[in-house]
Amino acid sequence: MEIKICHLYPDLLNLYGDRGNILSLMKRCTWRGIDVYLDNVSIGDRFDPELYDIIFLGGGQDFEQEILSSDILNDKASEIINAVEYDKTFLCICGGYQMLGSYYVNQQGKELKFLGAIDIYTLTGNKRMIGNTLYSSDMLQNTQIVGFENHSGRTYLGSSVKPLARVIKGFGNNGEDGTEGAVYKNVFCSYSHGPLLPKNPALADHIIQTTLKTKYGAEVSLDPLDDSIEILARNSVITSLMSRSNHLK
Repeated sequence: MEIKICHLYPDLLNLYGDRGNILSLMKRCTWRGIDVYLDNVSIGDRFDPELYDIIFLGGGQDFEQEILSSDILNDKASEIINAVEYDKTFLCICGGYQMLGSYYVNQQGKELKFLGAIDIYTLTGNKRMIGNTLYSSDMLQNTQIVGFENHSGRTYLGSSVKPLARVIKGFGNNGEDGTEGAVYKNVFCSYSHGPLLPKNPALADHIIQTTLKTKYGAEVSLDPLDDSIEILARNSVITSLMSRSNHLK
């Protein structure tokens, strides 16, 4: 078995070590004997989604999004939209997550057109939502997910999109409806940096299994790994968040 990964705009969308998500996926595949390959695709490069099984879009600020907007909207939009609809696996973080949506309204009230690959939209808020986060995910049988968020964008999901998780601590998509991230077909989105996957091995394995099932047409059972270090890292965040909450009481 093999998995081919495309990192879109690695030179622009890599906020807070988001590339660590790719490293986590690659290591967890390699440790199981799954061959894994990585290509970096940026501005001016040809993007052929048929070559890849997983496409990754990391986080970036408004400045980076503006730099790449012409390339992604004019040269890669149709390929990304088609890849989403044909069940390619996507992992998109923060700015990359926002760019999959229909539009983004900036601080000046200007509506910026985005890809429209999934039914979400984002509004700029006055309050910055920042800090460590804790979520619960039904998709992972109520496994808790930890991360770090830093965004002023408030994202809202359409009826065809499900949240990745529910907020226990933190803000999530918009600080209002208790949702975090988005899932549509094989697209997984989150506001969590940190990076997300090294501290959440269950989510990393879910993405790998989803990809292998789509590619090979059958359920794939992954060999268990020793996740003791990853679990310690996750538990340290949970302990810190809960103790802070109890202290504030």
